[in-house]
Amino acid sequence: MSGEVTDNRARNRFELVVDGVTAHIDYERKPDPIVLIHTIVPKEIGGRGVGTQIIKSALDMIRAEGIKMVPQCPFVAAFLKKHPEYNDLVAG
Repeated sequence: MSGEVTDNRARNRFELVVDGVTAHIDYERKPDPIVLIHTIVPKEIGGRGVGTQIIKSALDMIRAEGIKMVPQCPFVAAFLKKHPEYNDLVAG
């Protein structure tokens, strides 16, 4: 897989471009916490771990920023159940 996750603040989303197709996590900054609203992985790049990569990278960026997050997105919530090492980022 190629590409690096970026924080596109102008569009309020974390983005990952793979083979010219963009996956993203929409968010709302409050500024703290950040609410992760919805994850979109287009079918053209689905089944390749893109969702996991974008979530992990987004959570790493949130941690580096020193803020908390609210996992409103069911995909992010499911990721957190499998990766409890990120639970310290959950607000409240």
